Amino acid sequence: MNPLTGRQLAELIDSLAGLPYGGEAVDQRTHALQAAWLAAEAGSDDELVVAAALHDIGRATSVRAVYPDLPHELAGAAFARQHISERAAWIIAQHVPAKRYLVATDPVYHDQLSPASVASLKRQGGPMDEREAAEFSAHPMAAAAIALRRWDDEAKDPDGPVLKMADLLAAHERCVAPVPGAEGCPTCTE
Repeated sequence: MNPLTGRQLAELIDSLAGLPYGGEAVDQRTHALQAAWLAAEAGSDDELVVAAALHDIGRATSVRAVYPDLPHELAGAAFARQHISERAAWIIAQHVPAKRYLVATDPVYHDQLSPASVASLKRQGGPMDEREAAEFSAHPMAAAAIALRRWDDEAKDPDGPVLKMADLLAAHERCVAPVPGAEGCPTCTE
């Protein structure tokens, strides 16, 4: 793994400013920081806050250049696997399947989707069948992917709150910092 520096993360998020978000009222930067704000407000751990900010990073020009043939969720997961963590990668990869899961299992969820999200649902495979839904929900991180999906759906308000960059960078720093007591930790004396 090659962790991002805080500067690289800030530049990456800032590169999303002005990038359209599929017909939604916000750009990709606002969407990313709103999703991260919602994750933080829900009391999520740092890794999930960072994953929320990066869930659509597969749409960033620099990431698409590295993973041009992958859907955005898989490109974002590949990026997160390389620069954040395997857990963040799995959650990012699963935010689209989580939409398909919720459409299949929550009778009111579909009606809450934006028109752009309804249109993309068809391209993404539509509702999961019973077998797919059972497999998805059995995964130990399914609840995190579902939470991210709901934040993704909510993070489309041009006047809504966003996570401050300083707060995202602090969460990122804690997420990638060595754990005291772990092998190779520079602050450990053992």
